[in-house]
Amino acid sequence: MAGFEFDQNAVDAALNEGMQRFASELTSALGSLSEQYQGRPLEEIKPEIQRVWGERTGGGTVTEPELTQFAEQIQAGGTVTIRLS
Repeated sequence: MAGFEFDQNAVDAALNEGMQRFASELTSALGSLSEQYQGRPLEEIKPEIQRVWGERTGGGTVTEPELTQFAEQIQAGGTVTIRLS
């Protein structure tokens, strides 16, 4: 009978690569809002952030402190960078 050897390091590496790609794509999607929403009221920007976030995460939401922080960055013409902890 052939044995099966589980390579946890390979699984971890694949998961990490996928999560890095996801963070990069989400960063890019949120970054695309800066050009259109720079200088706009936060009340206009926040729903767009939630929309993009929800589309990219399968329905996830951003908590209020992060939502405000992201909206302020976009309003100022800055970028939002999603980093894995």
